[in-house]
Formats: sequence, C-alpha cells, structure tokens
Amino acid sequence: MTPPPAPAAPPAFDLRSRRDLRWASGLVLMAYVTLHLANHALGLVSMHLAQQVLAPLRAFWHAWPGTLLLYGAACVHMLLAFVALWERRSLRMPPLQGLRIVLGFALPLLLASHLAAMRGGYTLLGLDGSYARVVAGLWDSAGGWFQVLAMAVAWAHGCMGLHFALRAAPRWRRAQPLLLVAAVLLPVLAALGFVAMGREWQVAPQPVNGPDAAGSARLSMLADGGEALFLAALAGVLVARLIRSRWLRLAGGRVLTLRYPDRQVQVPVGWSVLEASRAHGIAHLSLCGGRARCSTCRVQVSGPDAHCPAPNPDEARTLARVHAGPGVRLACQLRPTGDLSVRPLLGRTAAADAQRPRLGGEREVAVLFVDLRRWSGLAERQWPFDLVYVLDRYFALVGEAVREAGGVPNQFIGDSVMAIFGLDEGLDLACRRAFRAAALVSLRMREWRDRFEREFGQPLDFGMGLHAGSAALGEVGHLDVQSFTAVGEVVNTASRLQEQTKTAGAALVASRFAAEQAGLAPGAAKLQRIEVRGRRAPIEVLAWSAEDMAAAPFAALL
Repeated sequence: MTPPPAPAAPPAFDLRSRRDLRWASGLVLMAYVTLHLANHALGLVSMHLAQQVLAPLRAFWHAWPGTLLLYGAACVHMLLAFVALWERRSLRMPPLQGLRIVLGFALPLLLASHLAAMRGGYTLLGLDGSYARVVAGLWDSAGGWFQVLAMAVAWAHGCMGLHFALRAAPRWRRAQPLLLVAAVLLPVLAALGFVAMGREWQVAPQPVNGPDAAGSARLSMLADGGEALFLAALAGVLVARLIRSRWLRLAGGRVLTLRYPDRQVQVPVGWSVLEASRAHGIAHLSLCGGRARCSTCRVQVSGPDAHCPAPNPDEARTLARVHAGPGVRLACQLRPTGDLSVRPLLGRTAAADAQRPRLGGEREVAVLFVDLRRWSGLAERQWPFDLVYVLDRYFALVGEAVREAGGVPNQFIGDSVMAIFGLDEGLDLACRRAFRAAALVSLRMREWRDRFEREFGQPLDFGMGLHAGSAALGEVGHLDVQSFTAVGEVVNTASRLQEQTKTAGAALVASRFAAEQAGLAPGAAKLQRIEVRGRRAPIEVLAWSAEDMAAAPFAALL
C-alpha cells in the first residue's frame, strides 16, 4: 500500500497537537501541586513561615495571568481526558495505566469542597486564604484527613503521568532512585507540615475571618454544584459509550477484519489497532500508553489505501522521528475504516523453545559470540523505545538462527549474544552447528541491513567470534537470580575473537581448532597467529568476510 506522507521537518512542540496540549496542561498542574505540597511542608518550621511563602504564590495564582494559566490548564486537561475516554473502544489496559486514569477522574470530586472554600471564598466573599483559616476549618474535623488524601491522589496521578511519559529517557532512568525518594518524601512532609500547623493552632489559636452562615451555605452549594456537574459529564460520557456499543451490536453496525500473522479478528469501525489487540488478548507492546510518544506499538500495514486514514500530527511526527518505512503505522493511532492486514513490528517473533535440562560438570563445547556494531551511534540518535525494537529484532534474528542450527542462545548481554553448541553431541558436530549458525546469522543480518538503513537512516554491522574447547556448565548467580551458562577459557577466547573482527575487518574470526573440528579447510581464509588478551600463548585464527561466508565452504553448511 502507499505509505503515509511524511511531514516536512515536524516541530518539536506544537500546541495544536492534542498530545502536547495534554503534556503542557499536565506540567502546569503538576507545578501547582508541587508548590502546594512544598508550601505545606514548611509548616514543620512554623505556620508563620508557611504563610509568608504562600503570600507571593497566592498573589500570582489569584492574578488574571495565573488564574488563566491554572484553570485553563485544568479545563484543557479534563476536556482531553473526557475525549480520550469517549474515543476508547475498549477499557482493557495495563493495571497501572488504569489506576492513573481512575485517580485522575477522582480528583475533581476530592477537591471540589476545598476549591469552593478557598478560591470560591476569595472570589465571591473576599475571604483570605491564610493557613490559619485552612487549619481552623479542617483540624477538628475529618475534612483534614480528607484533604491529605486528596493531596496524595493528585500527587500520585501526576507522578504516574510523568513516569509513563519519561520512563525510557536515559536521564530519567538514571535519576529514578532520587526521584522516587522525592516522590515519597514530599507528600509525607506536606502531611506532617499540616499536622504541625494544626498543633500550633491548637496551642495558640489565631483570629480567622471565616464566612458567615449564608456564605458557608453559598460555598457549599458551589461545591455540590461542581461535583454534580462533573458527575453528570462523566456519567454522560459513560452512558454514551454504552449506547454506542449496544447500538453497534443490535443494529449490526459496520465491522471490519484485521488480519494478524497468527489469526484474524473482527472489530467495529472506529477501533484503533491497539484496542483491537487488547480486546482480543493479542500481545501488543505500547510503553507510552497509546499517546504516540513512542513507536513501540508500530505495525506493518497492508491493504487498500482507502481503509487507512492519514496519520494525525502526533503520529506523523513520531513516524518521521523513527524514519518509518512504507506502510508502517502506530497501532495506537491508526483507526482503520476497512479490512487490513497488520503485523506488530515490536515483540517476540518466536516462542521460546522448551527449556533444556540444566547440565553440570565439564564438557567439550563450541561457543559463538555475536556483537552488534555501531550501537553507540544508534543510541545517540534514536528514542529509547525504538532501541528496544532494534534489540528485539536483532535478538530474534540471532536466536532463531542459533536454534535452527541446533544451538542454545544462552546469554543476551547489552548488544551481544552468546550461544553454546554441543550440549547433546560430540565436539565435531557442535563445531559444524556453530559455523552453520554463524553463516545463517551473516545471511540474515545482510538481508536486514538494507531495510534497517532505510528505516533508521544509518548503516548497521556485526561481528562474530567462535572457539571450541572444554567448559564448565551449570547454574551461576545469587539467591533466586540464577542462569545456566558455560564458564572457562573457551568462552573468554570466543569473546576476544569477536573483538578481533574489528581489527581484521571481518564478519567472523574463528580459531583454527574449531574450524578443523568442523571439517572446514582454510581455503581462501587467511590463517593468522595473533595474541589474545587473557591468553598466555598466541592462537591461530581464520577470518571470513560476510561475502566469503555466502560462498563455499559455508554454502554446504546451509
């Protein structure tokens, strides 16, 4: 099918984008909540200090620029939440994302009375919003703990939103321990500050300019009206969703067929591909929660162009960012209008083989190391979510080649794979299997390389090292973190030979011993005697380019 048109130099931030509107409004609200909690925490020092710091903050938020910014952000964020709820055809989602949404919709109900008392009291009755008034009104009632709960819910919702949006960013991951401490400590200090101010007020009560009976009734009506309006809007959206779903079933609404690699499903028109996957229990990765902030849900689409609406601005920007190829779309944004074939591009492409028995003792094995080249350059230019996609494809390609040749892909470390051959057969057959796996990896990496360069805008290369010898086999690790592996000189040497491919400009560097065990004559390969780090004696090796591995004697192994 014709690929979607790529946008020309999409801007990094565009408030016409729904995603960025949600992000900007959420940051404003998170800044307000953070300042609010930090101000409460100053109550641990004294109510007077907390009030002094509150005065300039309150002056800003009560002025028309602050009011427009705060309440505009709240209205935009709430409106986008209702729109997102309406657009969802399926409410199936990861539990933590569901919790974040529930907390978000609970907030207006938890904060209605507090907002009416404080902002409503200031706007309608001219009452100041001092801490003395807040503490006097809440300390001797259950309302104080209710407000602590509201603060915790607002803080948790904001922290979860930030985490889902930024969790793959390297700086965010590095700062996570410190951020987690701050996320727990700030609301605790705010609650303790509120308690400290309450005790201070008990010891030395201050005069409070509170509302009279008529003013209290007016503020109560305002809070009740706000809660009723919000509940009516929420109920209206939920009922409308129910009516839409029932109408589609009873009236025989239009349905379409989505064909996945292993099955096909029918869904009503209007569902996104990601919603279809989740509704039918099809594993489909989406790390950003379906907001087009990553491309982990990307799918390869084939079918009539008319069944595939053009990408919206958010989707177009993300597709341009990852240099998406023809027919690649984001499953969270694509809502087909007719039958299509879709293939998720990120996810395991083959089920793991049955677990082999955990052997022990010493055994003659062949060990193959495969390393992905130019990984650091790729990591600098691509989003972390898309690096996951690259590693997933690379690990699947190497793992399937190793299993097809009869080996065990034993360890996946960074951008390297270690494979073991010879768990069930003699060393000569193990070496033949290892060389066959190397030939398969070389063939498939070359096939993938051209497509990869088109999708990501840069080349990719690989190197392999192969050696044979005696190794100790068994479980290594600590406590409940154990893994089966091979340990010994053969493993270290195979790893060093893989590093030697960079110097030799080769795709595979193997020991002469392993090649002889496999029955491979040196042929056109150049025999070298090299020093290997970690070995006392030099070792004779053979080096092959990817082109050499496509010809004899490797052709016989394939």
